[in-house]
Amino acid sequence: MNDLKQMIIGVGACCFLLFLMGCGGMRKPAKQSQALPGIFPDYTDVTIPSNIAPLNFMIEGAEHIQARFLVAEQELLAVYGDEVIDIPEDDWQHLLQQTVGKKMQVEVAVWDEKHPDGIGYRPFNISVAKDSIDPWIAYRLIEPGYEAWQFMGIYQRELGSFCEREIVSNKTTTSACINCHHFDRRSAKRMMFHARGENGGTIILDQGQLKKVDPKKMGPQKGAVYPAWHPEGRYIAFSSNTTNQTFFGQGRQPLEVYDRASDLILYDTKENQVTADNRFLNEERMETFPAWSPDGKWLYFCSAPAKKLPDERKEMHYSILRVAFDSQTGLLGEQVDTLYNARMEGGSASFPRISPDGRYLLFTLADYGTFPIWHNEADLKMIDLTTGKPVNVDAWNAKDQTDSYHAWSANGRWAMIASRRLDGRYTRVYFGYLDANGKAHKPFLLPQKDPRSNTLRLKSYNIPDFVDGRVDMPQEVVELFRCPDKLIQ
Repeated sequence: MNDLKQMIIGVGACCFLLFLMGCGGMRKPAKQSQALPGIFPDYTDVTIPSNIAPLNFMIEGAEHIQARFLVAEQELLAVYGDEVIDIPEDDWQHLLQQTVGKKMQVEVAVWDEKHPDGIGYRPFNISVAKDSIDPWIAYRLIEPGYEAWQFMGIYQRELGSFCEREIVSNKTTTSACINCHHFDRRSAKRMMFHARGENGGTIILDQGQLKKVDPKKMGPQKGAVYPAWHPEGRYIAFSSNTTNQTFFGQGRQPLEVYDRASDLILYDTKENQVTADNRFLNEERMETFPAWSPDGKWLYFCSAPAKKLPDERKEMHYSILRVAFDSQTGLLGEQVDTLYNARMEGGSASFPRISPDGRYLLFTLADYGTFPIWHNEADLKMIDLTTGKPVNVDAWNAKDQTDSYHAWSANGRWAMIASRRLDGRYTRVYFGYLDANGKAHKPFLLPQKDPRSNTLRLKSYNIPDFVDGRVDMPQEVVELFRCPDKLIQ
């Protein structure tokens, strides 16, 4: 009798366990669909590095969702959840180690109100490149406003995990604006940013030591705006911009940000002085967005003839030029080349960035103007500098949504792209792969622990840049730009 009772209890326990597994574990869907699953973020058919954080995703309204990761029909990982696929970090890293240089198939099935018995979707691929990506990125988080701000900060994110840390913010001095952060050769040990306000200046972190400089009080007495650190570390090129914005009551472009004046200046970190070349210090032309070639022999920048603004804003078409540079003398040379001629090719170029191997020139092209972040038509374009011919990077662009700022990884295989493709309002970070043949692959959104935070975080990612490690900013940095709190307009 006792044996029979124990057998009944055992069978009951097994049935209960199977019931629980059916409710929360891996299941078999009743139907199959040839459609791709509507996952968010869209990670279907993307190429990723082998050191990226888990690509957690969700399907809105799902009561149960499951994903199987396979290579050559062999299951390597299975994950399930209520609405979100939350992949354990250790399991994900092990999966990536097994799939480097391969394509993994992802099978997704969903149980929801429309499909109470479950539906399985057509598998999609995720390619794991052999090329890794830099370990950290840095960006400013700010509301996409027009006139005023309150809290903002520069943050860093480890790409192999979901760790995000503050570098510097204005939490204790909210009247100060901090912007235009930049790194010396992606070094976490050497960076700079501007602090705007009554006690503002350019803050430079150098091997744990801080200093503040004010370029307006040096040389030509021009303010420093967009920076570019020379590859040898001594010089920082800046554009000096007088920026305005105008709102319009009608038309496709209700807001335009433009420069009434912009020139080029050069800051010598060793001698603590600012110099300028008179060719790029006049009212006839605008120069902006400096960038160095990897060997430091050329200074790239955007240039356009001055116009009457804002009335002639649609006639502002910036070309990309470069001028020779001698790092021994700190002087710009006579030779000036035009890499993109806006008058002949059309549009207006901004943010020139040269790949680390010196081969590619990546830039943003809008219909007109110098501030493409508010231009829905803005796309990335690329030129092969060895041939002078364009390279197709349409895979990195979103139709009718802004793709603007961008940065190269240290190995030149990944482009980080600031895009408003999700909602047209907030700028978020994407990564696009460029293979050894110069082919651009579909970009993927910066992974988040909870995919919903991609839309719930009401901040734009501004000026994302790659960094080779964690930035340790001294706590006393805020004292260098502390000012009375008041609303700045």
